[in-house]
Amino acid sequence: MSLISLPQLVNFKTSHHDSEQRLILTGISWAEYEQFLESLGDSPTYRTIYLEGVLEIMSPSRRHEVSTENIGRLLEVYLEAAEIDFWGLGSTTLRVEEGQTGKEPDKCYCLRTDKEFPDLAIEVIVISGNIKILEVYRRLGTREVWLWQNDKLNIYCLENEQYSLQEKSQLLPNLDLNLLCKFINHSNPRLAMKEFRQLIINN
Repeated sequence: MSLISLPQLVNFKTSHHDSEQRLILTGISWAEYEQFLESLGDSPTYRTIYLEGVLEIMSPSRRHEVSTENIGRLLEVYLEAAEIDFWGLGSTTLRVEEGQTGKEPDKCYCLRTDKEFPDLAIEVIVISGNIKILEVYRRLGTREVWLWQNDKLNIYCLENEQYSLQEKSQLLPNLDLNLLCKFINHSNPRLAMKEFRQLIINN
């Protein structure tokens, strides 16, 4: 791809150590976007988000990835305890050419039945990007988006083609989000999962 090469991306990541970095390219056609995704292959090093000709490439930081994994593990503990079937799609690339949009979520899940697109997407925001995440997910038709930022979890539910901020999840109305948040930054992930599970079962 002429706009940016993989060696340039390697330099982009390694030159900034563990800090979260973002590269924004404009005037990118859909064909160029798909070509770039193909060149990345299954590499977990970068996450991309595309909306109407703007391509943003992120190199996640350690802090970003630790929070992402912690949230995912705790959510899966709850889903197992609540006996809710789920399919974790990780950071699968979701894209819709008609909507001129695409993204790799930090975490995403199909709930109760397997589907082409996930019901729930989770995003950890350390540094805000230029592309509106919720607009991307709206075009993808994602029913619910959780944004973890500044140690706070915001729940956005899709209603009438627009997202609204909610106090609790519509997909998982019995999940105690305040309890979940208490364990996200726990210093020991294994103990966090154990203690969270015990509290869920006891309640």
